[in-house]
Amino acid sequence: MPLQVSDYSWQQTKTAVFISVPLRGVCARDADVFCTENYLKVNFSPFLFEVFLYAPIDDENSKAKIGNDTIVFTLYKKEVAMWETLSVSGVDKEMMQRIREKSILQAQERAKEATEAKAAARREDQKYALNVMMKIEEEERKKIEDMKENERLKATKELEAWKECQRKAEEQKTIQREEKFCEQGKQVGEERNKLKHKSLTRIAASRNLATKGRNSENMFLEKLKEDSIPGPRSVGSIKISFTPRVFPTALRESQVAEEEEWLHKQAEARRALNTDIPELSDLKEEEKNPEWLKDKGNKLFAKENYLAAINAYNLAIRLNNKIPLLYLNRAACHLKLKNLHKAIEDSSKALELLTPPVADNANGRMKAYIRRGTAFCQLELYIEGLQDYEAALKIDPSNKIVQNDAEKIRKIIQGTELKS
Repeated sequence: MPLQVSDYSWQQTKTAVFISVPLRGVCARDADVFCTENYLKVNFSPFLFEVFLYAPIDDENSKAKIGNDTIVFTLYKKEVAMWETLSVSGVDKEMMQRIREKSILQAQERAKEATEAKAAARREDQKYALNVMMKIEEEERKKIEDMKENERLKATKELEAWKECQRKAEEQKTIQREEKFCEQGKQVGEERNKLKHKSLTRIAASRNLATKGRNSENMFLEKLKEDSIPGPRSVGSIKISFTPRVFPTALRESQVAEEEEWLHKQAEARRALNTDIPELSDLKEEEKNPEWLKDKGNKLFAKENYLAAINAYNLAIRLNNKIPLLYLNRAACHLKLKNLHKAIEDSSKALELLTPPVADNANGRMKAYIRRGTAFCQLELYIEGLQDYEAALKIDPSNKIVQNDAEKIRKIIQGTELKS
């Protein structure tokens, strides 16, 4: 049973009420203070102080100070007036219970509102943080795009500078050739003038010696004929015959028809040049050569500049889409960049062009199978990858590297762990 505290004191002004409640040993940690606009309670075991206020107060701005065995309340009135008493008179137990319950409900509603306000503030903070993060990511994306654009402009400038150097070098070579031709023309003219002068001198000398007799004249005329300029060589024709190509296959395993078809397709591929693309009109002649572009792409691949190498192969394929090595090399670039589906497409296109299967294109077919099989394995399509590796082994059964890779793929398919 708690002990009711009755020896308290209170004072008031028109705006505030001051209550002093003595509690022996009270501290802020152990005291339980509950206050609403009409009800005030302090519970400090075994003491209990409870008062039903005469008029409503501003419980949000009211204060309590605990110390020196006393709690001092400063309660601000909602209406400016002097109270007749501290607590309302004529309150029975039932009314006290209703006031207590009403005060508890008010406190609960206020706590609920405070919780909802705190949750709303937290949501606003999260929304603000999300907006800030999106803004930062947008700035980062824009920064990356700007860097890409700067790199593209830099590469374009370097390409233009390289083209200008090539053009100047070509102009210099043309000037040097023209100068060389002019010098050779001058030398030929001088030689002709010398020979003409020499012949005229000899003719004049022969005329001066004509009086020495017919025999002497004949002798000088024969000598003059011998020393004169020789006539042009007679026109003729040279016949050239080529030996037939010898294939490495034995007669009983001969694939002459397939190899002839392969050679015919290669010849057609070299002739299938598409130079009518409008955006290629400003390129130099060597830049319109697929072989030159293929060599350029190979050099860029060796320098690990795979994107630039792909651009070179793309342009070469636009000029001539019948050369299988272009697709095969571009597939290698896509493998390096992890563009696995594109690597599979290019390898398959190379295999379509590398037909019929003959010894001359065996190396290309083997590379195409290995690259496509590697792409399948990196996509975790191990069965398709194993099929391509086995097709490569049919071309070169003694290749140890391909044998080991195929065995690893089989173990993965069977679910066994490989030992490192």
